[in-house]
Amino acid sequence: MKILLAGYNIDYNLIRSLKEKSAIKQDITPETISAAYARISRSPKPVDELRADALAEVDKARKSNRNIVFEMGHSSVAEHAVFNIDVIGVSRLLVEEIEKFRLCSYTEKSQRYVLFDKDFVVPEEIVEADFKDLFVSTVTMQNDFYHELYEQLRPYVFEQNRALAENPANKSLLEGWAKEDARYAIALATETQLGMTINARNLELMLRRLSALPLAEARCYSEQLYAATRDVAPSLIRYTEATDYDRLTRQNLRGFCSRIDVESNTRSADAVRLAWATPDADIAAAASLLFASSGLSYDQCLKTARRMSPRDARTLFKIAFENIQPYDAAPRELENVDLHFELIMSASCFAQLKRHRMATLVSQDYDPDLGVTVPPAVRAIGRQKDFMAVIKKTNGAYKQIRQRDPYAAAYVLTNAHRRRVFMKLNARELYHLSRLRTDAHAQWDIRELSKAMLTQARKTIPLTLMMACGKDDFAALRHKVFSGM
Repeated sequence: MKILLAGYNIDYNLIRSLKEKSAIKQDITPETISAAYARISRSPKPVDELRADALAEVDKARKSNRNIVFEMGHSSVAEHAVFNIDVIGVSRLLVEEIEKFRLCSYTEKSQRYVLFDKDFVVPEEIVEADFKDLFVSTVTMQNDFYHELYEQLRPYVFEQNRALAENPANKSLLEGWAKEDARYAIALATETQLGMTINARNLELMLRRLSALPLAEARCYSEQLYAATRDVAPSLIRYTEATDYDRLTRQNLRGFCSRIDVESNTRSADAVRLAWATPDADIAAAASLLFASSGLSYDQCLKTARRMSPRDARTLFKIAFENIQPYDAAPRELENVDLHFELIMSASCFAQLKRHRMATLVSQDYDPDLGVTVPPAVRAIGRQKDFMAVIKKTNGAYKQIRQRDPYAAAYVLTNAHRRRVFMKLNARELYHLSRLRTDAHAQWDIRELSKAMLTQARKTIPLTLMMACGKDDFAALRHKVFSGM
């Protein structure tokens, strides 16, 4: 066995500096790694020699990549080329589109920990529709109120948590709680930044998809992202233009939906509703556990699981969870159990939920008719009436802008505004969600949502979700489940 370090991501400024100070004339590009790995399947040479060959002949490596990726269709080769991207000065609304790409990594400037200034994006569409003054005055009002709220929420949070406040080390934590509640007043136009790690295959897809969105900011982002990367890996990024599929499909579906008859009483107002779960989910999970640890066919395992007494079924799951710890992932077998939830949540809550990218999230547009989420602390300091006054003015601006541009109007909405989301996740992912989001340290909005999801799911799938809880409840739940074992 031989394990060699083939490469790792380093700062681009360092790469440029090293190239300038050395005699290297050829391009320094991740394409050579892709080319070398692409040849593994057809060459008897060791992979380190293939890398050396590709590094020595970059033009040849690029030609090989183009043939393998675009002519032969082996797109996975492009996944070996990885980029680290600084994304600066984009709106919160655009970030939601960027982070829809699941096989990338993102770290975003947090509105929980950073007190935002008054920087915000003024969309091109707003200016062209002659709504710039209305937009700027509305967002400025929101920002002014945000800073007012923070100044009042900060002492309130410290007063409510005196024990924590006595330790200076908790200052940042408590200030963060004030910031996270004040942020419900600021707009989706608020400027932010993030670090993004993305491979060339997903980069090409992102360029194409975002160039098809009806937002000028998204198209500008796509153009600038392409400009920043095209010369580094030209052999791996080719199809960057918007296709009719990406541009028209959503638009045509919206047109169809506007023409169909829908019963008015079918719109659920429940914030959390378990819409569907795998039938006999505990039996399905038990069958999967049996299948993975026996030589039986799945049909035999399913029949065995159906015949099990309640006692034996519970014993099976207790054995599966006996040694699990708060940081352990639930058994992969639990991925064979699915749950579908219909959810109504604030933009602030959605910003956190969308990080669970292995789940399937299908979201509607933000809808002022769904109301807003007002932080309990805002009520406690007596600012709810003022908060709702800001929302009322915001909704008025939104309605005016929406008449001209239904897509760009969302920029003026706040983190408190809500949207409807349909979420499909398996039981294993629900364990992960529960560990992070039902924990006492989780932000209150997503904690309430996640607890409601888990409560409903447990009623349907009690054995599979036997050890699902937040990290803070794990020890007590473990004692309860295993004390008699």
